Amino acid sequence: MINREELVKRALDAREKAYSPYSDFCVGAALLCDDGEIFEGANIENCSFGATNCAERTAIFSAVYAGKRSFRAIAIVGGSRGEEVNEYCPPCGICRQVLAEFCSADAEIILFDGKNIKVRKMIEMLPEVFDGANL
Repeated sequence: MINREELVKRALDAREKAYSPYSDFCVGAALLCDDGEIFEGANIENCSFGATNCAERTAIFSAVYAGKRSFRAIAIVGGSRGEEVNEYCPPCGICRQVLAEFCSADAEIILFDGKNIKVRKMIEMLPEVFDGANL
């Protein structure tokens, strides 16, 4: 069973650690591994915007570095620094592709707008995924 509220809370906590001096847009993510372990991530900006890393990929890369390879869910929250979360913050295209590398089609993408939780399956976020079978 996925505790979506707990994942959202962990993502909100992770958001507080964002390094976003250029956009002032802070994103936090909490990634649930198949074994129940949770990895958090926050966006980390760079003045060369191409070198910026999203919260989702920060969490995923930390988990992969720790030996994890399969994830059941990720909660993502984002919004302007100093303000409460008030809209959904879906993953960007690069993060969707990275999630697809490690998540099954039915893995949950959990979004929170400050009041409501919205859940999408991975396959809904990235239909017709490019994967190893395409190589």
